[in-house]
Amino acid sequence: MNPIKVSTAQFENRSGDKAYNLSVIELLAEKAAAEGSSVVAFHECSITGYSFARHLSREQLTAVAEMVPDGPSVHRLIGISRRHNIAVLAGLFEKDKDGKLYNTYVCVDEEGYVTSFRKLHPFINPNLSPGDSYCVFTLRGWKCGILICYDNNIIENVRATALLGADVIFMPHVTMCTPSTRPGAGFVDPKLWENREADPTTLRMEFDGLKGRQWLMKWLPSRAYDNAVYVVFSNPIGMDDDQLKNGCSMIIDPYGDIVAECRVLGDDLCTALLTPEKLTRAGGYRYRKARRPDLYASIIGKEHQPEQKVAWLDAKRD
Repeated sequence: MNPIKVSTAQFENRSGDKAYNLSVIELLAEKAAAEGSSVVAFHECSITGYSFARHLSREQLTAVAEMVPDGPSVHRLIGISRRHNIAVLAGLFEKDKDGKLYNTYVCVDEEGYVTSFRKLHPFINPNLSPGDSYCVFTLRGWKCGILICYDNNIIENVRATALLGADVIFMPHVTMCTPSTRPGAGFVDPKLWENREADPTTLRMEFDGLKGRQWLMKWLPSRAYDNAVYVVFSNPIGMDDDQLKNGCSMIIDPYGDIVAECRVLGDDLCTALLTPEKLTRAGGYRYRKARRPDLYASIIGKEHQPEQKVAWLDAKRD
């Protein structure tokens, strides 16, 4: 493998406005290409918007969703990739020929559609079906995987994707700044976003505190460190429906170190050089080789009934 430049982006999407969101995706893809990047990644449901889907009926969600790979948004992504000579990863709601609905993340390049991944643990709308498989593919000579948002909080998903050969895991999210049982969690007041030019300090304190970045730092670097993989984390900034998101899109290397991060209070991207030697020099590479599945295969694989409760779905603002 040769070193490769990869970019991750953040932007304020508009709910259900695919034309607008794709126009911003193109602007940021063009910027990433100008920085010499070969790949640019965007957040979960960056094409369609995300949080507004919790209000939609099956019929309304179906109207927003598209076929993959034959829908118009995937074709538009391919056009963006060809015009700017850069691979693009972005998310949307998918519908299949049987009428099932998914939260899906798509990768395209200049040659066309590369792959897609369906979120394993969807919860924003009860009409979404979960994906049933992992995704590992080759992009620009690198083995890559995809896990969407909550998928990454279940640590087995990250380890499984790494064991399947992924050296880079794209982790598109719509996360942070929502209520939880953990101390310090909660919404961030949208008025702070509206006043961000006059008072960026107060907003940054909220974004970087326990509601946002401090929580992310509790676990995200460990996913890269424990598995000796590059993590490409993408997250929106600004209003997503009625919820304010804090961006922090970043790239983390196999040592668990942040090598690039968006720090602008607005649409932005950052770029990092990924080098293959880190993959085998990092501690996680040795840890994976030292595994003893004979001790715990039956424990990890033991049947159980999955449970999932997301506090912010029912939370109300004061």
